Amino acid sequence: MKSDIHPAWHDDCKVICDCGADFLVGATVKSIRVEICSTCHPFFTKKQKFVDTAGRIDRFKERYGSDSLSDMGDRGKKARKAAMKRDEARS
Repeated sequence: MKSDIHPAWHDDCKVICDCGADFLVGATVKSIRVEICSTCHPFFTKKQKFVDTAGRIDRFKERYGSDSLSDMGDRGKKARKAAMKRDEARS
């Protein structure tokens, strides 16, 4: 093997999760910050947890407006049909 081409190995790399858990692993960097670890991941905890890292909900609300979400969620199928008939009768 060539010498001085591989990164330095740290046996005491500290992994810090957003949930507050931290543990040691071996890696080529001194510390690693992660969003989800085995302590808080839904697969291991058996609890459903919504993780929105990309901001998809915020982008949806920004694009379509939060009012449109509440209007559609509160109405039933019959109420929507009645509203459509009223709109057709007006025009």
